[in-house]
Amino acid sequence: MAGFAGAVWAGRDVPAALGGRPTGARAARIHRSPQFRAGTFQNPITTRTVLAHTGRNMLWELLFGGQRRRPEHPIPVVTPAPVDPVAASDGELNILWYGHASALVEIEGRRVLIDPIWSDRCSPSRLMGPRRLHPPPVALDQLPEVDAILISHDHYDHLDMATVKTLRRTQSAPFLVPLGVGAHLDRWGVPGQRIIELDWEESIDLAGLRFVATAARHFSGRGLSRDRTLWGSWVVAGPTRRIFYTGDSGYFEGYAAIGATHGPFDATLMQVGAYDAAWPNIHMFPEDAVSAHLDLRGDLLIPVHWATFNLAIHSWAEPIDRLWREAEANGVRLAVPRPGQRVVVDAPPPVDGWWRTVA
Repeated sequence: MAGFAGAVWAGRDVPAALGGRPTGARAARIHRSPQFRAGTFQNPITTRTVLAHTGRNMLWELLFGGQRRRPEHPIPVVTPAPVDPVAASDGELNILWYGHASALVEIEGRRVLIDPIWSDRCSPSRLMGPRRLHPPPVALDQLPEVDAILISHDHYDHLDMATVKTLRRTQSAPFLVPLGVGAHLDRWGVPGQRIIELDWEESIDLAGLRFVATAARHFSGRGLSRDRTLWGSWVVAGPTRRIFYTGDSGYFEGYAAIGATHGPFDATLMQVGAYDAAWPNIHMFPEDAVSAHLDLRGDLLIPVHWATFNLAIHSWAEPIDRLWREAEANGVRLAVPRPGQRVVVDAPPPVDGWWRTVA
């Protein structure tokens, strides 16, 4: 009886975690979007979002395939030192990767928080779902004041209810989200004046920066329905520096168009993990990330979407081994920080293979 009561208590937040449904003016705006057709948002090119048949027994591979899906030793986590943005030099650009796709961009005296998730699981449930492989490098309520919070899409490993509720209380920055995602924030109590929703190629100037919502090849949904909210990537541009974040995406030719329109980029934050031949259209393989980085006219490549949650069958460190080889083969500048380690884009740390010591 006590166990049942405990499960009920732990599951009490699940309905709210599913988020909200776009209605009213928000729904009307969605229906006007060029990306919204036949009742759902659509990718820029035909995209399979269900598991492709590969001839493999994926359950057997998951249970007995031998992949090292967890490190043997603790992942090294760095506690980042605070930096006063007022003291930032002209043109300064730093990236702090907190794990998975969560990152802080310090750009010309401003701070931008990307896809923050601080919960122990990326799931609507406290009892089920992928669990963190390392702790967050800094407590969420100890983050410095930020100027904007970017969300790429509404999947649980990118949009986390508990994290949003804490940021609602501890920060005053607006949330910049793709169309429809604001309905989730509404349900979680984020004030309407702090929610800015953008369609692809829409932009807004905020805190001396320009933010552009750009395309991605993915899908959305937190429950049984799919693609009722938009997904995307982001351009963050200051007076002289600019970065690109992929969100989740399969490779597509649109990266070249984004690079031509909004690049070149001083740094790209590229999704490299959670890939599989069963879903090749919605998550990039590491080699794809290098191709996309080159299409985007990027300078320094910083990998994200790996090392924190097990979301695929591959070994946890495989994405970075493959990425490192491909980057060297193509002459691409690469930084692979430990969680919490600040990367100074103009003087990045050398790639030292730190993950191999714990793999």
